[in-house]
Amino acid sequence: MKPQHIRLFVKPYCGWCQEAQDWLDERGLRYETLDVTSDATARREMHDLSGQTLAPVIEVDGEVLADFDVDQLAAFWTKHFEG
Repeated sequence: MKPQHIRLFVKPYCGWCQEAQDWLDERGLRYETLDVTSDATARREMHDLSGQTLAPVIEVDGEVLADFDVDQLAAFWTKHFEG
């Protein structure tokens, strides 16, 4: 199942955020990046979705994964979009 809408909430200079972007890029996935340090609306939305202020947070077609590394992202992706 190919996801329709991917949003990645990030903070600049966040290593985990960059790794998540690289992971998505390597798979040719299109996604929206939201910088939660410069966009207060994105910051509030990230908190509302995840209950926390840690990044990265990804929302894919309503499924949310918060404060993750690429291994957790891969497992999330397999469970929700390849399973």
